[in-house]
Amino acid sequence: PKSASVIFFISPISPLASVVLLSSLQGDITQKGYEKKRAKLLACYIPHLSSKSSSAIVFLIFFADPSPSPEAPGPSTSASRHHRTHRSGGARDERYRSDIHTEAVQAALAKHKEEKMALPMPTKRRSAFVQSPIDTCTPPDTSSASEDEGSLRRKAALSAVLAQSLQSPDYWINRSVQSSSTSSSASSTLSHGEPKTQPQPQLQPAASVLADVLAHTRIGKLFSLKRSNINVYQRVIARLVVVGCCPGVPVNSRVSTKIQQLLNTLKRPKRPPLTEFFLDDAEEIVEVPQPDPNTPKPEGRQIIPVKGEPLGVVSNWPPALQAALARWGATQAKSPALTALDITGKPLYTLTYGKLWSRSLKLAYTLLNKLGTKTEPVLQPGDRVALVYPNSDPGMFWVAFYGCLLAEVIPVPIEVPLSRQDAGSQQIGFLLGSCGVSLALTSEVCLKGLPKTPNGEIIQFKGWPRMKWVVTDTKYLTKPSKDWQPHIPTANTDTAYIEYKASKEGTVMGVAVSKISMLTHCQALTQACNYCEGETLVNVLDCKKDMGLWHGVLTSVMNRIHTITVPYAVMKACPMSWVQRVHIHKARVALVKCRDLHWAMMAHKDQRDTNLSSIRMLIVADGANPWSVSSCDAFLNVFQSHGLKPEVICPCATSPEALTVAIRRPGARGAPLPARAILSMGGLSHSVIRVNTEDKNSALTVQDVGHIMPGALMCIVKPDGPPQLCKTDEIGEIVINSRAGGTMYYGLPGVTKNTFEVIPVNQAGAPIGEIPFTRTGLLGFVGPGSLVFVVGKIEGLLMVSGRRHNADDLVATALAVEPVKTVYRGRIAVFSVTVFYDERIVIVAEQRPDASEEDSFQWMSRVLQAIDSIHQVGLYCLALVPANTLPKTPLGGIHICETKQNFLEGNLHPCNILMCPHTCVTNLPKPRQKQPVDVGPASMLVGNLVAGKRIAQATGRELGVVEDQDLIRKHQFLSEALQWRAQTDPDHVLYVLLNAKGVAVCTATCAQLHKRAEKITATLMERGGLNTGDNVVLLYPPGIDLIAAFYGCLYAGVIPVTVRPPHPQNLAATLPTVRMIIDVSKAACILTTQPLMRILRSREAAASVNVKTWPTIIDTDDLPRKRPPHIYKPPTAEMLAYLDFSVSTTGMLTGVKMSHAAVSTLCRSIKLQCELYSSRQIAICLDPYCGLGFVLWCLSSIYSGHQSILIPPLELESSLPLWLSTLSQYKIRDTFCSYSVMELCTKGLGTQTEILKARGLNLSCVRSCVVIAEERPRLALTQSFSKLFKDLGLSPRAVSTAFGSRVSLAICLQFHGSVCPQGTAGPDPSTVYVDMKSLRHDRVRLVERGAPQSLPLMESGTILPGVRVIIVNPETRGPLGDSHLGEIWVNSPHTASGYYTIYGEEGLQADHFNTRLSFGEPHTLWARTGYLGFIKRTELLDASGDRHDALFVVGSLDETLELRGLRYHPIDIETSVSRAHRSIAESAVFTWTNLLVVVAELSGSEQEALDLVPLVTNVVLEEHHLIVGVVVIVDPGVIPINSRGEKQRMHLRDSFLADQLDPIYVAYNM
Repeated sequence: PKSASVIFFISPISPLASVVLLSSLQGDITQKGYEKKRAKLLACYIPHLSSKSSSAIVFLIFFADPSPSPEAPGPSTSASRHHRTHRSGGARDERYRSDIHTEAVQAALAKHKEEKMALPMPTKRRSAFVQSPIDTCTPPDTSSASEDEGSLRRKAALSAVLAQSLQSPDYWINRSVQSSSTSSSASSTLSHGEPKTQPQPQLQPAASVLADVLAHTRIGKLFSLKRSNINVYQRVIARLVVVGCCPGVPVNSRVSTKIQQLLNTLKRPKRPPLTEFFLDDAEEIVEVPQPDPNTPKPEGRQIIPVKGEPLGVVSNWPPALQAALARWGATQAKSPALTALDITGKPLYTLTYGKLWSRSLKLAYTLLNKLGTKTEPVLQPGDRVALVYPNSDPGMFWVAFYGCLLAEVIPVPIEVPLSRQDAGSQQIGFLLGSCGVSLALTSEVCLKGLPKTPNGEIIQFKGWPRMKWVVTDTKYLTKPSKDWQPHIPTANTDTAYIEYKASKEGTVMGVAVSKISMLTHCQALTQACNYCEGETLVNVLDCKKDMGLWHGVLTSVMNRIHTITVPYAVMKACPMSWVQRVHIHKARVALVKCRDLHWAMMAHKDQRDTNLSSIRMLIVADGANPWSVSSCDAFLNVFQSHGLKPEVICPCATSPEALTVAIRRPGARGAPLPARAILSMGGLSHSVIRVNTEDKNSALTVQDVGHIMPGALMCIVKPDGPPQLCKTDEIGEIVINSRAGGTMYYGLPGVTKNTFEVIPVNQAGAPIGEIPFTRTGLLGFVGPGSLVFVVGKIEGLLMVSGRRHNADDLVATALAVEPVKTVYRGRIAVFSVTVFYDERIVIVAEQRPDASEEDSFQWMSRVLQAIDSIHQVGLYCLALVPANTLPKTPLGGIHICETKQNFLEGNLHPCNILMCPHTCVTNLPKPRQKQPVDVGPASMLVGNLVAGKRIAQATGRELGVVEDQDLIRKHQFLSEALQWRAQTDPDHVLYVLLNAKGVAVCTATCAQLHKRAEKITATLMERGGLNTGDNVVLLYPPGIDLIAAFYGCLYAGVIPVTVRPPHPQNLAATLPTVRMIIDVSKAACILTTQPLMRILRSREAAASVNVKTWPTIIDTDDLPRKRPPHIYKPPTAEMLAYLDFSVSTTGMLTGVKMSHAAVSTLCRSIKLQCELYSSRQIAICLDPYCGLGFVLWCLSSIYSGHQSILIPPLELESSLPLWLSTLSQYKIRDTFCSYSVMELCTKGLGTQTEILKARGLNLSCVRSCVVIAEERPRLALTQSFSKLFKDLGLSPRAVSTAFGSRVSLAICLQFHGSVCPQGTAGPDPSTVYVDMKSLRHDRVRLVERGAPQSLPLMESGTILPGVRVIIVNPETRGPLGDSHLGEIWVNSPHTASGYYTIYGEEGLQADHFNTRLSFGEPHTLWARTGYLGFIKRTELLDASGDRHDALFVVGSLDETLELRGLRYHPIDIETSVSRAHRSIAESAVFTWTNLLVVVAELSGSEQEALDLVPLVTNVVLEEHHLIVGVVVIVDPGVIPINSRGEKQRMHLRDSFLADQLDPIYVAYNM
């Protein structure tokens, strides 16, 4: 090709070599040995450079002769031809890509075509992501980094990098993982066979589960997944689990008994003082990396301030800039000042100096005299005025700017707001507010284009103050009266104009430039650039600010220069337009950015006759960017043949605060060009200048930006901390003292002081003088001959683990890796987010609409490799968004702050994302090493007592003795209790069943229930052929039939087993459970209703179970009126009464045996706790199939005689207010519900409280609303419920909780507001805040509300009468002190008799039901609940006047996750996840091969799915110090929830591993 091309040396690795490499990575070789082995293997593939080409390789960039050199064959011509023609319309798009290195990369990567990725590709639903249509008029000016740099590539030959890392992603993954992790604790679980290389299109079902998960069947359709890839991923996972140790939680020091007694008498539990909590405890948490002894340190002497040449005094320089305009307007009226171009690049109009002067004068006169009245003018001199003009109309802007200067009002040029939400418009509002702007000048055309309200007024822009708009077209201006003359004082320190500047955080501030600074700056530029009167200048930059304003509007007028402005829109249509203008007008100076050089070069093929020999100075405004070197060189290479002289290229460095910092003066003809610095990236990241010698691929070439401005003084100071002078070989921030700089941030005195009034200090900290310097925001150093080199900007600085990286450098590297056509017009944004005490790098790029999924993913993995190799830094997140969706700056660049904001708020909507937290999060605390249990339980106990700790145990009150003989009979067996009630009080209504409309569809008195039970007994005896003690399954919907059938079974001497009926709409999922319970319980017969019987025998049922083998099915709908010959009475109370079957949250089906004795003591305990008797009425909205729900629904009323109003929870789905309206209608004082019912009401009725109130719903009657559950109380839900329905009269004290488990159906039950004066129901439930970090160590440390890392826990209710609870260490089985978390063990007369199992696992039986403490009370038998909790003594008093011991349930032992040696409760991680984004409806977590998997239900639109991945990863890392391994985004309702409203995490895990979730997206975090 004609243009210079960059040669890449990329060697494909032979299959043999890669096998050796991979085998060497299995861990049998040291790092040093591995490096040697690798070098040896690669030696034969990397071409050796001859000495004569070594000078060309001074950096990543070097130019080759058009004829390829023999050592390095360039890309074949056929490849390049194919590349040119591979798509139509290529010519237009060429502009946005650099040909210079892409072909070479392609040629090299062609050899890797067969390689598949080793990273597991994320899975996504095909339908989910529709690419947004490409906006046809998208500006190509697509900045990747700051304001508006275009899609420049760093023509960086990533030669050695690619040779090392692109040969095989497998290699790279292994390398990066090896270097970043310290050990592989999971490797044992993941050892799989050697990688096989042949592709396997169809994974066999027998293949490992892991393979299934990764292949995810849907990927299988995309491409055949190689088995070797899976193995690589397994190895990766094996290595990704990083190991380390958590600092222990401080154990309280021993306290003498007396002090302990004193503490006990104090009214509050002892807590550390408040301040301790609110300090950031980073030191305690974060693993601080040890400093590397090989880190380069600066060694030079302290820098001496650098002086610019003196600013000369020229006799005819004007006393003020307005005076220059007045002079030229009068003496050179015909001389052209400004030529504007139309959209095609042809001249539109020329404004002469005469016209500019007369129009500015008219405007000044109009502003001062015609806007208000004489007595009350709208504008006073010194007021600030916004200038709102589009770039395409420079003439109007010039007139407005000079008009303001002449009127002595202060112009504030801003961008034209295009919509209310325009990117950054809010921040422009901040600028206008801080500058006190209330008036805006604009043109008629621009005003018409502004968004309007329906009645034609200009809308109020977001965050803007109220504005008055003034149109400045000539026809609206008034000619000044004869006697009026503008006041043109000699330049002084008053503000002349305000230029806006966006900070790193996105706030827009105004830099005020005084009249003297403005004039001095023009003089300094005139001297540095050697401007002459009457020259012609072509300006491609924005004339509202920066270089475009300083050279093209101010200095040009001072020197009577003719400026030709090439607006942005013209550049879009015709990128060569500025070169043509230079050629046509024989311009002497051109003012451009790198992107303009780049586009001109891309489009120059059509231009044969352009001549650039007239140019004496080509000013490159962004000469300080990392890619400017290559742009300048490439441009020179193309246009040197068109007369462009090498010495005219003049890069410069500028800053909004200090204005021009340095500019290269044009060199003499034929003089040697300035040298370049080839710096080591490693050194740069430590702010040290080191010339790069060995590692060619991690070097940065920088060109100088010339000398500092005339009359200025410059130092380099440390960018953070006090402004200490740097050493000569250290990178720091450039600070300038000059009369030609900005003076302040207008209206922001605080920020001004830190920027404009900096006094550098020496090593000892003493100031070096009196004179204040201004911070420029540029990072750089002074090279030989006092040349200034800039290596980056403060705002692009990313500080990762103590090393500095420059966003622009990372952009350049990402742009250079373009093996697949992925990035749309080079639009890439790089920023950092702070997660877990360090900055993490995020790269966001726009994806081309035609890029395939696989291409994009490949590009992402290549970028990871390149950045890892060149910059030695890990990326946290790489995201691709659809083309044209990133927020834009006014000139079409990417608005970095807004992009970052969108990323953090989950509004970025990526279409591809790759998170790599495992590689880059290196500051996690070391995992906790479990201590061997040398300390026996006895010594633990003694230790606890010595330390003044109480043993954690608590007891309910006494059950008391029943005296009355009659009652004893009644209480012995429930079946007798029902007969006794039917005789003594036959018409007392025990049950009322409501339907969805709230109508009582069925009631049962004592006699009716007894008679119905007798009928069922008779039928059972007749038709069932049953023996005493047989099991009978009751399959009924919630209702009175179920209760009658239960007592029918007791009367017949058979054992009832209640089972939830299958869901008719979902038989496939629900019928197998029914079948399983029937099989496990060996039921001899099934009692049910006719509709259910039909379902059991239906064809649909046959699809999921064998319907031919059901036991006898008896329907109880139409029974004959028969009485049984006798009613069975059990010989002893120890006989079984019923079986209680339930599926636990871990998916275990367990049945427990309940004896008659246990049933009656349980009922008695509840009667005492809740004060139940015949005249009471309670409402129950629970499922009646197991646990406490069954007891309250079927047993309690028979025992205590109270009336139960039954509300089947399913009815709430069709009528939400049913439960609450029942409470109100029947004036219920006590009600029982489940969390799912409470959640339904909270979510469904929370917004309708006003409507309900209007309907007369009143809950002030409710005294107790008890939530029945087998889990940690859901504090957030109960509080929301209480708050929402407070308006309906619900007492804040009413809601409380209960707790039961499989072994003991009821342990705690909170009941309120007892009628008895002594308050038998006990105190209100207490809430405590515990430290989560301690909890992970099984310690309980109370903290204040609001402390960081605190978790609120609510007491699970008052312990029932007759129940004893103790907290036990599940490993040693010794009792624990009350500062420990342990398993809750229970001893009570109503504990179940044991598990009902088929195979009789006696070991489990003994372990769970008849366990003894290893120390303490050897004779007491305890039952293990399987739940972790703790007991705290509170200040409240219980019924007997003693202090109340509260039991706090934390979570199920089976569900806890052991990660990094700590114990985590899934609910805590899920709470964090659900808070991460508004669209996460529900979430669940589980572990899989030591990786944490988070499943989140997405309630929003599918385009938000990928937004959740980084947010979920961030929040879990921040709050739980865990790295999420896999994030699965699914539809609402996918997470299985059981009837009690508990998540079935194990079911979910099984479905995930079997690939049955149909996820929207699965992200594998690297």
